[in-house]
Formats: sequence, structure tokens, C-alpha cells
Amino acid sequence: MGLKIDVFPHIFPKPVFERIGQLKPAFTYGPIVAGRDAIHDLDARFRMMDRYDAYVQVLTLAAPPIEDFAEGQASTDLAELANDSMAELVGKHPDRFLGFAASVSLHDVDHALREVERAVTQLGALGVQLFTNVQGHPMDEPRFEPLFAKLAELGSVIWIHPARTEDHADYPTEARSKYGLYFKFGWPYETTICISRLIFSGIVERYPSLRFLTHHAGGIIPHLAGRLGLRQESPGQRKGVGVEDRFTPAYTVELYKRFYGDSVFSGAHGPLECAIEFFGRDHILFGTDMPFGGEAGELFVRETIADIQTLPAADQQALFEDNARALLRLT
Repeated sequence: MGLKIDVFPHIFPKPVFERIGQLKPAFTYGPIVAGRDAIHDLDARFRMMDRYDAYVQVLTLAAPPIEDFAEGQASTDLAELANDSMAELVGKHPDRFLGFAASVSLHDVDHALREVERAVTQLGALGVQLFTNVQGHPMDEPRFEPLFAKLAELGSVIWIHPARTEDHADYPTEARSKYGLYFKFGWPYETTICISRLIFSGIVERYPSLRFLTHHAGGIIPHLAGRLGLRQESPGQRKGVGVEDRFTPAYTVELYKRFYGDSVFSGAHGPLECAIEFFGRDHILFGTDMPFGGEAGELFVRETIADIQTLPAADQQALFEDNARALLRLT
């Protein structure tokens, strides 16, 4: 067995963590980072990685989105700092980090276009991480389409990470989500909705070379696959829900299957086979969400590896290494 390439771990490089501390001091002491030093401390991160044989990472910036930390010049500066810092980490530790996903601030789409090109062509980014919304605005808004066009031109991968806060209430009669449900179940739902909007808006069709890597293996899509074509069986039904006529149930499912997913199931062992059955073995990649989850992040790493190791050897090789090399074009 070769490498275990984690395609969806998270980090705040030290310069980024320090800048966030200046922009929003309370965040650096808050619950997202408390008790998980590996999110910004390389020594803590390496100690955890060393507990697992041949475990390496492709880095992504930790949530929340850059737009939540700052606006204007401060926001675009933070995106540039994130990409410079990620490139530096990959350059200094090539035996640990095989690459990174760039970050952008979509407060300024024009700057994001320039920054994506700089990150990919000059810094070596493998693609870009986008969130499922930009402060409540869907990713299929026309103003964001030039970004998809640019990424298609660059041949880059798009990591899709969910974003939702407790301000997104569970019921319209309430002001806030209760019991952390916006996060526990709202995030997989966000991913599902984002993917669906990219499909039905036509973005996936207009840029067929785009490759999307989704957190939590497409959210709830594999688990409710039988519902993907509901109310689309006839032209009248499609018209009634605002779906263009070409999106028959069979064609709709075909478009969903173009997406890729990681193995981040928060330590659960049941969903992996479901995700593989829907997307296909070649479209599921090893990912852990490290350093989030229990035991300062180690639970997700340990249990995800254990889950994949229950598969036949050829499937393990595909998920741990081969699919990442193919999708991300790693040498």
C-alpha cells in the first residue's frame, strides 16, 4: 500500500492565524480553534500525522470563509496571505504536504479572478476552495460565473466546502438555529443545494472540464439518490418547479455523478459504501476534516482510515492514493 493522501484537511498557517487574531481576536480563542492546536501549530500537526503510516495532506484553509473575517482591502490581503503561506508550507515540507487549494475573497470578484490565476500559475495551487454561499448569496449568481470560467480555463479543481451559521434559522418563525443543527445537518444540506444549483443553472454543462471535489461526499445526495429526479418525470412537472426541460431524471442523475466526494463522514462507518455506490469508486477520495472532530481531530483521522481499510485492497489503493493523483494531477 502506498500513500494515504488526505485531500480535505484544514489549516490556518501561522501568518494567517496571526492576521485573523488582529482582525477578529475573539475567533482565535473561540470554540472553532480551542483545544485543537494542530489547526495552526505545525509541531502538533506533525505529531498527529506521524501516528499514521504514509499519511500526507493536500491543504485547505479552515472555515469560516475569508469574507467572514474582513471586507475590502483587508479581505483581499488575507486571501493573498493565505495563498502565499500555503505555498510556503508546501515548499518547505514536500514530504508532508503534496499541494494546496487556493483561497479567494469573493467580496471582490475581479480580484478573485486575478488571485486565482496568480495562485495557480505562480504559486502552484491545485485549484481553489469555494464555499457553498458568499454571506448568503448562492454560487450560481451571474456575478460569480467568470470565476468558474477562469477555473475551467486553468484546468483547476474546485473544492466545495459548506458554510452556514446559526443565523440561518431552522424554521421561519425563529431567528436562529437551535442545538447546533445549522452545523450538524445544515452543512451537508448546504453542499447538496450548492451542487444542485450549479447543475440546474447550467454551470456544470457550460464548463464540462470543471472538476468539483465536495466535502462529506456530496452531502445528502448519495443517501437520497432516489429523490434527485422527483417532480421532473414530465415536461409539465419540470416546468412547474422551474427546471428546464432537458433535465430529465436520468440526465439529472448523470450530472450529479460528475462530482467527486471525500470520505469525511465525521467518524461514522456506514455512509462510505453508499457514497461509493452512487458516485463510483473512482470519484471518492480519502479526506478527514482534520483537525476537526473529537480528540482534537484525531478521531476523524483514525476512524476514516479504519473505515477505508475495511474495503478490498484495490479499493483502498484507489481511495487512499490513486484517485487523488488522478483528480489533482499529482506527480
